Amino acid sequence: MKLRDDQPPPPKKNYMTPDGHARLMAERKKLWTEERPEVVRVVEWAAGNGDRSENGDYIYGKKRLREIDKRIRFLDKRLEAAEIVDPARPGSKTRVHFGATVRWVREDDREVEATIVGIDETEFGPRRISWVSPMARALIGKSVGDMAVVRTPNGEETVEILAIAYPGGD
Repeated sequence: MKLRDDQPPPPKKNYMTPDGHARLMAERKKLWTEERPEVVRVVEWAAGNGDRSENGDYIYGKKRLREIDKRIRFLDKRLEAAEIVDPARPGSKTRVHFGATVRWVREDDREVEATIVGIDETEFGPRRISWVSPMARALIGKSVGDMAVVRTPNGEETVEILAIAYPGGD
């Protein structure tokens, strides 16, 4: 699943892990060097077949080309605004910060684990939450054993932090 281009504007800071930045760069490169040239070839071929008004290959190709160009522009803006934060960098590993994988227990005794990542990275895999989400905001700055109050659509919920881990095993 891809990031949606029609989402509300993101926060001014676009924090991103090195892995997330690499993934967006790879997506942009694939669109520019593989997908776009192939669609251009199809459109050129279809245009050479005459009447374009009923030419499905031409009509679909032009539409797909617009979609690819729109996605490339979106990625360019997101990458330009990216501020890469390496969670493996030296620093305190006893508190929750950007890039931490946090395990917590909910009021109903269910344990949940998620990694706090950039807003452009939440769809790269399961158990990823954006640093601007209510849960991440409640967890950031806390330590193991701390309680965090999270505002949810169903009201406030208190969770207890059970574990904090960072890349590199610290």
